[in-house]
Amino acid sequence: MVVALDGTVLTVAQPALRRDLHAGFDEVQWTSTGYLVAVAGLLVFAGRLGDRYGHRRTFALGMIGFGVTSAGVALAPGIGWVIALRIAQGVCGALLQPATLGMLRAACPPERLRTAIAVRTACIGVAAAAGPVLGGALTTQFGWRSVFLLNIVPTLLFGVLALAVRDAPRPPAEVPLDVPGALLLAAGLACLVHTLVTLPGITWSAPVAVLAAAAFVRHERRTGAPLLPPDVVGSRAVGGALGVLVTASAALNGGLLACVYVLQDEQGLTPLRSALLALPLAVLLVAAAPVSAVLLRRRGARATVAAAMGVLAAGLLVLAAVSGPVAVGAGFALVGAGFGTVMVAATHVVVRWSPAESAGVAGGLQQTAMNVGPVLGVASATVLMGFGAARSPLVLLAFVVAAALPLGRALPGRPAPVRPDAAGPGAAAPGPGSDATHTDLDAERGPHTRSLRDHEV
Repeated sequence: MVVALDGTVLTVAQPALRRDLHAGFDEVQWTSTGYLVAVAGLLVFAGRLGDRYGHRRTFALGMIGFGVTSAGVALAPGIGWVIALRIAQGVCGALLQPATLGMLRAACPPERLRTAIAVRTACIGVAAAAGPVLGGALTTQFGWRSVFLLNIVPTLLFGVLALAVRDAPRPPAEVPLDVPGALLLAAGLACLVHTLVTLPGITWSAPVAVLAAAAFVRHERRTGAPLLPPDVVGSRAVGGALGVLVTASAALNGGLLACVYVLQDEQGLTPLRSALLALPLAVLLVAAAPVSAVLLRRRGARATVAAAMGVLAAGLLVLAAVSGPVAVGAGFALVGAGFGTVMVAATHVVVRWSPAESAGVAGGLQQTAMNVGPVLGVASATVLMGFGAARSPLVLLAFVVAAALPLGRALPGRPAPVRPDAAGPGAAAPGPGSDATHTDLDAERGPHTRSLRDHEV
């Protein structure tokens, strides 16, 4: 919630920040771009640090650092200081975000993990909905610096609490860090994000991103202790879920950008009325989270994601064709319901189908997908709108979502029914593609150290 709130309130406060600090539009853009570059480049390595030294410690360090840098931004004398501190804040955000999923993976019993991820998603939805309203009110009454003061109390409180709570003793994790691989991946992802946010122009970061990616792949194939473990990146389920997350988050953010111009430029609505029409998106995103947990349990990730991607695509097409407020609200509701369900289901697959000792890396990959996807979607929408058709990104993104449906075939299917003698020697083997086929997760840590039976996946 802290991270989601921070991003949304800053968007509202940026015009006031620019006027107060006498900054240019390109400088103000870097208050967001610098943060994104730092986060995207370090998420996976931060997740590996959590696997090595403990997710709670990494979470606490990231939280406290996030609060300290927020206070620094609130006191910054110039735009250069704001950009530098936002980059430092991105480093802290990279530390704390994968740790949240790593802690859930270690703390929750297998049958409750999907519910915990649903609650996490609902919290993000609440923060994203409240951010623009809260940011606008604070900026209007107290100025742009006040929005950064929001983070200080919760980050310090929960950072200290995370340090104060003692985990049960456990043997130290012998997890290699692979610093060269981390540096290459960070350089590649950071340059990729920089390239996307500067489109349609091509900068120095594009060839650097390609070279860093090639060097990273070569290094990972040769090293004996890769940053991305083969049992994580080699999983079809994890790869499919990550692809779905990138596609859905790109469609959501690119679609929202296009809708802003459609509603305000084409239909002449005020920013406030446009925001009110978009409220069904946040409401349905929050409401979809608990429903997603039920669908995952009953229908499996494959069917749940397929249906949700269809709803998301339908919502984008409705928004592309609308003219009245009721239709706009319906389109936003479909987008919120579809995206909320995809986020819970795909995140559950990434975290659940990765070994416990690599939970941090899995969380880092999930968060990387959720950061790269929006940048890709916004960049695509910006390029398309440059040709003069504000609705065209909505149609194209809807077809991209539909085209990504085959990725869902790699996800686990409907859970196999559990028979009373399922754990006995005579139990039949589960069918292919079922949730019950995954049995390599018995390296659990934390309070739930028992091995996982087939029917619990």
